[in-house]
Amino acid sequence: MGPLENLDEQQRAAVTALRGPVVVLAGAGTGKTRVITHRIAHGVDTGAYSPGRVMAVTFTTKAAGEMRARLRALGVDGVSARTFHATALAQLNYFWPTLAGDAMPSIVDNKVRLLAHAADGIGLEPDTATLRDIASEIEWRKVSLRSIEEYARDRPQGAGGLDVERVIRLQRAYEDLKDQRRQIDFEDVLLACAGMIEAEPRVAATIHEQYRHFTVDEYQDVSPLQARLLELWLGDRKDLCVVGDASQTIYSFAGADPRFLLEFERRHADARVVRLERNYRSAPPILDVANALMRDRPGALRLVPARVERVDAPPVDAGLSTVTAYDDERDEARGVAARIRARIDEGIDPAAIAVLYRAHAQSAELLRALADEGIAANVLGGRRFFDVPEVRQAVMALRAAAVAPQTGTFVEAVRDVLRSLGLTDDPPPAGGAVRDAWEARAALLRLAEEAPEGTTLREFADELLRRAKGHEEPTLRTVTLATLHAAKGLEWDHVHLIGLAEGLLPISWAQTFDAIDEERRLTYVGVTRAVRTLDLSWSRGSRDRRPSRFLQEIGTRSVRAGRAGAPGGRAPQTGRSPSSSTVPSPRR
Repeated sequence: MGPLENLDEQQRAAVTALRGPVVVLAGAGTGKTRVITHRIAHGVDTGAYSPGRVMAVTFTTKAAGEMRARLRALGVDGVSARTFHATALAQLNYFWPTLAGDAMPSIVDNKVRLLAHAADGIGLEPDTATLRDIASEIEWRKVSLRSIEEYARDRPQGAGGLDVERVIRLQRAYEDLKDQRRQIDFEDVLLACAGMIEAEPRVAATIHEQYRHFTVDEYQDVSPLQARLLELWLGDRKDLCVVGDASQTIYSFAGADPRFLLEFERRHADARVVRLERNYRSAPPILDVANALMRDRPGALRLVPARVERVDAPPVDAGLSTVTAYDDERDEARGVAARIRARIDEGIDPAAIAVLYRAHAQSAELLRALADEGIAANVLGGRRFFDVPEVRQAVMALRAAAVAPQTGTFVEAVRDVLRSLGLTDDPPPAGGAVRDAWEARAALLRLAEEAPEGTTLREFADELLRRAKGHEEPTLRTVTLATLHAAKGLEWDHVHLIGLAEGLLPISWAQTFDAIDEERRLTYVGVTRAVRTLDLSWSRGSRDRRPSRFLQEIGTRSVRAGRAGAPGGRAPQTGRSPSSSTVPSPRR
């Protein structure tokens, strides 16, 4: 399949715009990654790009791995698809020995621990929570390109319970200790790379000769530091394509600045603008909720359903959105668990279901309620799959078994190895480490069952190592629990978004207009993770909370009250009568 096949009109316009500057405003579910990879492949196919001279930058190692995998599937190898930090670190490692005459400094592996040592040196005794807050302040200062003096001017209130004077003393002590130990931290990698390019014309010339074409994903999340480094990589060239969605800016607290996306056309007078608004993910009523939430916000795109039916989808309330009120958090967790149990009993794969929330603390009640229903769940953002001890043990056992002559089929050989480590035909009870280990081993067996015909045990073991290195993790057949931040970039057929109450979403400390807007964008991210059904809920709790203002803004034209019989459920107190709509779900 060529890179121009199976694209809609908007996607094709973006893919064929090979010369920059180009800004692609890509709404949720509009095929952003598809457009990026097909654009690069089209450039290579037409001879406009040489793969080795293309730099594709994104924000997570997983996203970079997915980009490389998709490019390989399109027959393109040799493109540098990395995160900002991985690219900068590779350049520092390459140039530093020549410029400085020795190896580059080591990377700080634990900023909080180093801050604790620095605090000891100046007679401060902050607790761990305070140290974490100060670490975040250091990160914000650096990515915002502020000096310590500028930080003191802009943050006169201090941080972490410390006044600004003590915060400044601690930051200076941290920088001094870091220098004494000849270390640099994560943000210093970007700062040092930018400084090296600015100060060394030969370094700049080498980089400008190597990379001619640039693509940046999730451009709404770039910080001033990342934007500056990108300018230095680009030099005086114009072949830059940025892709992003201002409505999904959810890292402002970490320095992300959507103005770089929103003002791209102004900064680049000859920029071509392409808008992707055809949503291939969510059913129309879900898009109604998303559009209502972001109505009139800066840079908001109006998502239009592609309206293509998924022939493989089971016949369950496609596109249904509901909102339900509960008495307290435990009641809400039990109600959500009961609804999930009903869906699984209808034949829905647990892996197609997610529960999303604002804060990690909300997962505890959910895990208990799901375990009571016999439902296995995994919390997104924990250990990576290939870092789980049982997975590492299984990969080593499979490599060892590959040395011996193989008897029986390949899949049988894998099953035998996994059974020797504890995999059983029937899963143990949900909840706890034993079930988690079983699910991990079962996922490895499914990978074997899905492997191409003729795969050997050795090839399978090597493929697992490759996937581990590229952070290509298999899907566990468990319900996913995730914070809204962790859910970004993912999707599930059935999404439960809980805690839509004042104080939780928006979170209690969001008091300013900008902070509330960030909470709205977080809610939008959660809503647009849903493919077929979206269940919104909130609970009054012991503090007699009110429903979230976002429920008021969404209105009820696209949602209805929780189904009759849901434990503890009742209609939301929004002052309007709920309604519902059921439509075919789109094909992705």
